[in-house]
Amino acid sequence: MDKESRIEQLIASGLVAVIRRPELEHVAGIAEALAAGGVGALEITADTPEVNRLIAELKAKYGERLLVGAGTVLEAAQAERAIAAGADFIFSPNLNEHIVELTVNAGRIAIPGVMTPTEIVRAHEAGADLLKLFPGSSLGASYIKELQGPLGHLRMMPTGGVTLDNAGSYIAAGAVALGLGSALVDRQAAARGEYGKLTEMARRFAEEVDKARRTRAKGA
Repeated sequence: MDKESRIEQLIASGLVAVIRRPELEHVAGIAEALAAGGVGALEITADTPEVNRLIAELKAKYGERLLVGAGTVLEAAQAERAIAAGADFIFSPNLNEHIVELTVNAGRIAIPGVMTPTEIVRAHEAGADLLKLFPGSSLGASYIKELQGPLGHLRMMPTGGVTLDNAGSYIAAGAVALGLGSALVDRQAAARGEYGKLTEMARRFAEEVDKARRTRAKGA
């Protein structure tokens, strides 16, 4: 699958699950549960033990069915190792043009973290494919809406503080996807083996995204 197809797949799902430092024995169950609920991309944070082995194993299992990438990538070496393991995308909480460049050159999706219009434009000029508005809860859906005038041609996805209550408002404001952490990936439920709860929550988020997209399309 080429990069544009990967991007289309991520946007079609609209959901990127952030899996931060999971118990290794729970990863397979978490991944299967989220995929069953409609999540199209899994982000394994770079501070997770054996993150690159997990990326490689998940890609071997799911192939093109599910995008798998690395998140909280702060150093170029982390990005290089994740890409070598098969990562489809590289997420960062900040803008590092070097990481964006090496990710793009490797044919993978570059998603740096940005906040201000200046950072947004710099990231786009560096070659970023999507822009992670972080922290989403601090900026809010109204911020995305305001950006649509001058920067609506850029693909933005809020991450951090996105919940079931505000997910639809972000999509309605113009976000192309959502980065979802603890609101979706319930570590305690996973520890109890209650993976069905993760699947149900993923379905509810997917429904919110779909509903907001249909409403936005009618108003266009």
